[in-house]
Parts: sequence; C-alpha cells; structure tokens
Amino acid sequence: MTLHSAYDPDNIFAKILRGDIPHIGVYEDEIALAFMDIFPQTYGHTLIIPKQVRARNLLDVPSEKLGPYMERVQRVAIAVEKALKPDGLIITQFNGSLAGQTVFHLHFHILPKFTGARLKPHAEGAQADPADLEKLAERIRLAF
Repeated sequence: MTLHSAYDPDNIFAKILRGDIPHIGVYEDEIALAFMDIFPQTYGHTLIIPKQVRARNLLDVPSEKLGPYMERVQRVAIAVEKALKPDGLIITQFNGSLAGQTVFHLHFHILPKFTGARLKPHAEGAQADPADLEKLAERIRLAF
C-alpha cells in the first residue's frame, strides 16, 4: 500500500479498538491503547495505537492529536523500561508498505533491547503464547 491510500476501518487495529478482536492490554485511556504484539520481535514488544484517529501513518494524523499521543508513547516506553530493565529501547514507526508497515493504522513499536539478544525480523516472527504475554503485560501494567 502507498503512503496515501484511504484508511481501512476494518484493519486489525481498528477491530481491536472496536472490541472485535481480543488483545493483551498494557495501557489504555481516551487517547491511546497499548498492548502486547502477538508476533513479538523481542521479549516485551509492545504496540501503542491512537484512539479516535483514523490515521494510516504519521503523515495522516492531525497535528493537534499528535502531542497527546506521543506523550502516551513515552509513558508506555517508560513503563516497559521500568518493568523489564532492558539495556536499550528501540521505538519505531513505519510509513507505507515499502518502509515495512504491515498494519495501516498509525502505531509505534516499543522494542526492549537486551545485550546479546537479536531482534526477530519485523512481521516474520512466530506467534507468542498468550499466557506468557499476559504475564509480561501484568509486569508492565504494574510499572505505571
């Protein structure tokens, strides 16, 4: 998909926001929803999406919505770091399929980086055990 296609209200993240698809939540308020990636690239891989914004990527989000959303991205990243104590954090966001975007609803990836551990390729990992993700999510939730 290109950078400027129409927003698809049936993308998987829109379905999660509507409650049509379950997720393992980490944080939620009126601005954003954060949850565990079910195909994690690393231990603790967390996604954060804006609510009440029909934006495919960073280029689409109204500027007045960006600041409050980015505050939530930072808040979740701080909780992930506090809970998991990684050696580093990768915070990334893709715009368009050529750049690696696979779900066309604006989202950031928070990827804890641990010494000696390699990241799995984006959108190519195996599905994680939901029970394991729930335990991990609880650790992160307690860090807020």
